[in-house]
Amino acid sequence: MLSGKKTVEALDRMEVMFPDAKGELDHESPFQYLIAVILSAQATDVSVNKATPSLFSAYPTAETLARAPLEDVMSRIKTIGLYKNKAKNIIKTAQLLVNEYEGKVPETIEEMVKLPGVGKKTANVVAGDAFGVPAIAVDTHVERVAKRLRICKQSASVVEVEEVLMKKIPKERWIQAHHTIILFGRYHCVARKPKCEGCPLLDMCVEGQRNV
Repeated sequence: MLSGKKTVEALDRMEVMFPDAKGELDHESPFQYLIAVILSAQATDVSVNKATPSLFSAYPTAETLARAPLEDVMSRIKTIGLYKNKAKNIIKTAQLLVNEYEGKVPETIEEMVKLPGVGKKTANVVAGDAFGVPAIAVDTHVERVAKRLRICKQSASVVEVEEVLMKKIPKERWIQAHHTIILFGRYHCVARKPKCEGCPLLDMCVEGQRNV
């Protein structure tokens, strides 16, 4: 297992590769970001960004989306995977925001996970980016990188991966670390045929050394 010190060193090297890492979902408010993140589950950011201009043009706020016809919302996001359930969830979320939070996104992870379609990962992302709440969201990229680098055990659950990363990475770096690791996994340490040869982290990656 990589020590905390080595984990931070690995993160430093990733940040050299992706110095301005940030979320790639287009939005103009915390509400729109919440909706975009919900829509991005099991879908690419690119596909979400293609669909949300039409959605947000028609329903830019919680108040407007709460009153939206389900069929119309579905038609605007039908290019996104699982769009039928997601359409129902984002309308229900908007209605709950209007009824209980005056149309605003709650700023705590604990309150956010109560919203339809919002799991811990989504809440962590929104809380960190929209409100500066320290959090690390573990998606497929983060999990893959953490396991390949042996930051955590191969058998670790998503929750366990999150706990290990939070333990080994300083809290003030959690938000940025989340985005840095995502981009490293999305564009370099990819699922198939990772770019191991010439990788700046190769000397600390046992799995990568086997691939070259």
